[in-house]
Amino acid sequence: QVQLVESGGGLVQAGGSLRLSCAASGRIFRIDYMGWYRQYPGNERELVATITEGGTTNYADSVKGRFTISRDNAKKVYLQMNSLKPEDTAVYYCNLRSFWNDYWGQGTQVTVSS
Repeated sequence: QVQLVESGGGLVQAGGSLRLSCAASGRIFRIDYMGWYRQYPGNERELVATITEGGTTNYADSVKGRFTISRDNAKKVYLQMNSLKPEDTAVYYCNLRSFWNDYWGQGTQVTVSS
């Protein structure tokens, strides 16, 4: 089974920074991409950023220029979040797509105070 373990969430003041980390383990034969999604209470998860095996990145318009997704090996992905805003407050989920299957972490809370 594939497992994703996230870390790095917490409470920060507006304008501050946080770095989220995600480590994947288990039987993974191919990674199409890894990424981060976030979910506001009562809403569906929305894309924050993704990065492919080849390093191609994609960002939601709301985070472009503030967030940076990166990988340091095939199974670890990071999200550097700068200039955080109160509207970035959400639960952030790590995602791994492999052979059209989606795997999710348990989620980590990010809270930005104004």
